[in-house]
Amino acid sequence: MLFRNLTRFAAFAVLALLAAIIASLVVGSMPAIHAFGFGFLTSSVWDPVKDEYGALVPIVGTLVTSGIALLIAIPVSFGIAIFLTELSPNWLRRPLGIAVELLAGIPSIIYGMWGLFVFAPLFGDYVEPWINNHIGKLPFIGPFFSGPPMGIGMLTAGIILAIMVIPFIASVMRDVFDVVPAMLKESAYGLGSTTWEVMWNVVLPYTRIGVVGGIMLGLGRALGETMAVTFVIGNANQLNKSLFMPGNSISSALANEFNEAVGTLYTSSLIELGLILFFITFIVLSLARLLLLKMAQREGHGA
Repeated sequence: MLFRNLTRFAAFAVLALLAAIIASLVVGSMPAIHAFGFGFLTSSVWDPVKDEYGALVPIVGTLVTSGIALLIAIPVSFGIAIFLTELSPNWLRRPLGIAVELLAGIPSIIYGMWGLFVFAPLFGDYVEPWINNHIGKLPFIGPFFSGPPMGIGMLTAGIILAIMVIPFIASVMRDVFDVVPAMLKESAYGLGSTTWEVMWNVVLPYTRIGVVGGIMLGLGRALGETMAVTFVIGNANQLNKSLFMPGNSISSALANEFNEAVGTLYTSSLIELGLILFFITFIVLSLARLLLLKMAQREGHGA
């Protein structure tokens, strides 16, 4: 009975803590909600002098940088996991696995400093001019990859985030790939399947929940990352079509301005940004769970 009550208390304590966080964010955001209403989400104005605030630029910056990070990190992490579980020689598998896990333990401020002082200058001098000349002239996607090669900006922030989340996603993928019964893979190989066919048709369906969980872990890190993004995103409250241009994210806006916020409306607007980030994360996780549920239902109908 004591053990059951302790576990029940621990479970409800988590729910109570979550409810307390939401309540504090809502209470702190009320002045901004009353002042700007729904227009806070659609306005790109951020003017502390005139007490006019809008969350559109940080929201777009958060979603774009996180999207770029996942577009890069998911295939790279998948490749790392395949190599470590199926292709790597035994003497190399353990050192590489340890190296990936060590990358996950590097503080975010180190990534930010490296991105600002090492990656951004090289990216601006060599990579962005090439992208501008070869991709920036293409129709439709060209405007997203054209502009002055400054090194810092939305694309740089997305790449730094990808480097940060790759160890998390790759480590989870490797661990869940390792739990696949060897008999399933050996049976597929015995039927003449290639390594890619085994991974795509056997391993991934068997481990889809773990894989999606690893991706969501990486996405959560990307959505809430602060210091690394603050160093390289440019911290400019303006909307630009080009990914080369500076932007802003919710976390970087909070890090840069919260300590200097003067006045109730200014502070409340920043708290509302935190509330928006919370709901973005909640929506993303809910969609992931819904995706898994739909996949399970399709498998049930197929059987």
